[in-house]
Amino acid sequence: MEMAMSSQASSEKQAMVPQEKKVIVNEKSGGKLVGILHEAGSLRIVIICHGYMSSKDDEVVLNLATSFDREGISSFRFDFSGNGESDGSFQLGNYESEADDLHAIVQYFNGATRPVCTIIGHSKGGDVVLVYASKYKDVDIVINVSGRFDMTKGIEKSLGENYEEAMEKQGFVDIKDPTGTMNYYRVTRESLMERLNTNMHQVCLHINQECRVLTVHGTEDGIIPVDDAKEFDKIISNHKLYILEGADHNYTAELHQVDLATVVLDFIKTSLQQDKETDKVNYAMPLTYKSSSVSQPLQTSEVINHIQDFPQEG
Repeated sequence: MEMAMSSQASSEKQAMVPQEKKVIVNEKSGGKLVGILHEAGSLRIVIICHGYMSSKDDEVVLNLATSFDREGISSFRFDFSGNGESDGSFQLGNYESEADDLHAIVQYFNGATRPVCTIIGHSKGGDVVLVYASKYKDVDIVINVSGRFDMTKGIEKSLGENYEEAMEKQGFVDIKDPTGTMNYYRVTRESLMERLNTNMHQVCLHINQECRVLTVHGTEDGIIPVDDAKEFDKIISNHKLYILEGADHNYTAELHQVDLATVVLDFIKTSLQQDKETDKVNYAMPLTYKSSSVSQPLQTSEVINHIQDFPQEG
């Protein structure tokens, strides 16, 4: 009888349909940060951070959230200040402030007894989660997807070939929204200098050894070269690197979206299992992981073992 009840409870959990709910959080300066909570069956939450001139509705972010939904992992995707629906003005750099935005989100969920177990960032968001890890040290699983190591590179691609002349003349550059709308983003000299002065080498040195960091990068990334990922791998002490053969910056091909989700899920599950085994914390991610098949072998500097079930409470 007991086994039958347990089986029924398990089936009910797995049958749960994920629900989405808009959540608004106050950031440090009083502005509103807007995000979508995916309630998928777990107490703990994964936070997903978007990249440069993007939003919580970016395809990479949405696909990761959908992958977590399928595995019964609750997640939260939100707009940084000055992006999407959130308050504030857009900034080119702003890594420290965006790390503060992320901290406001982490505090909100921790305060609501929904502990944040993982933070993930794509592109610029990948750098933000690393800055966060170096500054706040309260999330033990950090995933950098296609982040930039050398902040002096890629400026012309973002601002245009003549940006230096325009910046010198008027103190700012206006760039068109890449989504094709009539909106423009203003990049000031101050925000440009903040980016140029962000030293990811120093950031990486200040990440605690107990913090587990994963970097994922595609070999065909035309925005941020894959060599940047290899630099992170040299410096971060507790680090794993996955290089996805053929993937571009936005993991456009469906195959690469599947690859990315599989690598991320494996890393989170392995890290949670290791924490449970050392009695660090009790985790509540109850649903069974249904491993996706990857049609191409993944290149990695260190093999990550597949764990078939999330750790249970107790």
